[in-house]
Amino acid sequence: MDTPETSAASAPKPIDIIRAGMRRRKAAEMRFKLYGIVAITCGLLFLAILFVTIIGNAYTAFAQTKINLDFYLDPAVFSADAAPSAEDLSSADYGAIVRDGIRSLFPEVESRGDVRALSALVGRGAVYDLRETVMAAPDLVGKTLTLWVPADDDVDMLMKGHIERSGPEDQRRLSDNQLGWIDQLQADGRLEKRFNTDFFTKGDSREPESAGIWGAVVGSFYTLLVTLLLSFPLGVAAAVYLEEFAPQNRWTDIIEVNINNLAAVPSIVFGLLGLAVFINFFGLPRSVPLVGGLVLTLMTLPTIIIASRAALKSVPPSIREAALGVGASPLQTVTMHVLPLAMPGMLTGTIIGMAQALGESAPLLMIGMVAFIVDIPQGVFDPAAVLPVQIFLWADSPERAFVERTSAAILVLLCFLIAMNAFAVLLRKRFERRW
Repeated sequence: MDTPETSAASAPKPIDIIRAGMRRRKAAEMRFKLYGIVAITCGLLFLAILFVTIIGNAYTAFAQTKINLDFYLDPAVFSADAAPSAEDLSSADYGAIVRDGIRSLFPEVESRGDVRALSALVGRGAVYDLRETVMAAPDLVGKTLTLWVPADDDVDMLMKGHIERSGPEDQRRLSDNQLGWIDQLQADGRLEKRFNTDFFTKGDSREPESAGIWGAVVGSFYTLLVTLLLSFPLGVAAAVYLEEFAPQNRWTDIIEVNINNLAAVPSIVFGLLGLAVFINFFGLPRSVPLVGGLVLTLMTLPTIIIASRAALKSVPPSIREAALGVGASPLQTVTMHVLPLAMPGMLTGTIIGMAQALGESAPLLMIGMVAFIVDIPQGVFDPAAVLPVQIFLWADSPERAFVERTSAAILVLLCFLIAMNAFAVLLRKRFERRW
């Protein structure tokens, strides 16, 4: 039978209970830190896999297989005159000149089927490149022009290792004769991979070897220009009024709640709103940067207003009190003292909002900016595509060559987004003040 003395001796001491609790808390803290490290590691791993996959698919798009051909610009093809007019130069049969250029390298090819297969090695963009060259220099008519022109996308994919030579001929996109002609061109130094300048200087095309992103880049520029010119002054003005002048009542509370809610609304809803208001009601044309900029303005306004209000709140009240104390009016206090100090934060929020708008495709798809646009837009009223929509269109194309161009366009878009966010961070670091 235990005595009271032995029961008291066997009971745990308070210090032991405290130490045991501390060990459990420390173990739980270590587990929590471990979970965080595992989560961050998994996130970085998935991000690395994403970037490696995109870069692995994209880097080959920056090189394009080209064929070196000699084109005799017969004056009879253009006109009977010694000096053909611009219309004659524009309407000449450049396709026949390109076919004669490739046939001159293989005079032994005579049958119609073989001639057609031989001509298929040259990309259709060669016709447009030759036309542009002759239009720029009409004095070339009557001479022999040596020009590097894009090869067909199947030849390009073969040179990049995406098409296998082995296997039955009827299961390959290139016949045995075509493979032999390609080997001969390569042995003669007339077939090689070169930096793909067309990808950065041309617009969209049905042919992968001629497709470029310049039209989409210009369309994105005009769309973001409209967005910036509308959203920045409206967002800053709304933030200044709500933060500095608006009375605190039920109506301003409702406005603030709705602004915060609009920042979380899915972007496709703004596309539906733009379709209903700007296109169906006001009758604005589809697929133009003006309408795209209006829709993206609606989407970025809440972000700019919230960031601008946060920047205004960061300005110490003593700045306002000092300005008012020396006789400045409330408007002078805001415009001459508060707003300049809050402007870096406002610009940072605006740049982040613009970066978000640059990567959006859903609202632009709803207003019809999904059309096939070849020409480079010259203004906000010209039909245009944007980079995210261009990526969407190329991702839906069945040709293998569009896969690498899709990844390359994604890489270019990511570079723009990273640059814009880095500029926002640098701007904040450069002009941020600590009070």
